[in-house]
Amino acid sequence: MKIGLYFGSFNPIHVGHLIIANQLVENSDLDQIWFVVTPHNPFKKKSSLLDNHQRLEMVYLATKDYNTLKESNIEFDLPQPNYTVNTLAHLTEKHPKKEFALIMGEDNLKSFHKWKNYQVILDNHHVYVYPRISEGQAETQFDNHPKIHPVEAPIMEISSTLIRNSIKSGKNVKPLLPEHVWAYLDEMNFYK
Repeated sequence: MKIGLYFGSFNPIHVGHLIIANQLVENSDLDQIWFVVTPHNPFKKKSSLLDNHQRLEMVYLATKDYNTLKESNIEFDLPQPNYTVNTLAHLTEKHPKKEFALIMGEDNLKSFHKWKNYQVILDNHHVYVYPRISEGQAETQFDNHPKIHPVEAPIMEISSTLIRNSIKSGKNVKPLLPEHVWAYLDEMNFYK
């Protein structure tokens, strides 16, 4: 089984995340997408980041009706600060029969060469890249790289920041969120 790992704070998860994940699982060789909820870095100011388990709950609520999309708290118990290369090694050891791939936006590919042990990631894993509107060019070393796969997907200009700011200013964001996530956010009075 081939699993794509979609990392993020998901603060909150929104329909844009689901559209991209569904597009990838339906139009690539990935069998499942796991939404890996990134834990709050204990050394960073909390700002408006919800608790790890509240964000995991929202991802669960957003994905529970899909067979191919799952929530993952794998990074909650790993040492902080955590690096993607360590998470991939941990998952590969824990699930030796599964193949793990990385999912990232085109904007992240531009700084991928600065990631810790990025070459180790490329030696052992495929990377699926979805389009994003952003400044600058990706490193040419990744052009036509056998492990990097650009994937056609709609360009999503919805952001969790936009959603949080809109909620704070009393705007209706219900259409931007999965129904169960909206109900949970509303009930808990998050981001107000």
